[in-house]
Amino acid sequence: MRIVITYLIGLTFGLGIMISGMANPAKVLNFFDVAGTWDPSLIFVMGGALVVTFIGYRLIFGKGPKKPVMDETFQIPQNRTIDTRLLGGSAVFGLGWGIAGFCPGGALPAVGSLKPEVLIFAAALIAGIFIAKALQARAHS
Repeated sequence: MRIVITYLIGLTFGLGIMISGMANPAKVLNFFDVAGTWDPSLIFVMGGALVVTFIGYRLIFGKGPKKPVMDETFQIPQNRTIDTRLLGGSAVFGLGWGIAGFCPGGALPAVGSLKPEVLIFAAALIAGIFIAKALQARAHS
């Protein structure tokens, strides 16, 4: 049952990404191009996500359940420090999104299209994950 629920959640997320246009790099790049062919429609997608998240947090962490349905505890980051690692990672994420027009959340549902630019981005994303992990391991040794 857990696999079915996980699949349905992923399917819902992927459909939302595809329907909203977040998997279309041209739409995303036009959103960032405020001095040119600006397309503000993604503001509504992001605003909708914020509203759903706000309500969800209030329901779950207000008087909601003390533990999640599919795990033993809620997985909440304990580190709330804004440091160079967080800022650097955010900058690299934003630069990659602005250059490619994809963020990981928008690109992964688009992998099914088998378009070369999506596959190249996904391969670069996976390579970046392995490189980051190797650099972290090297820094901690």
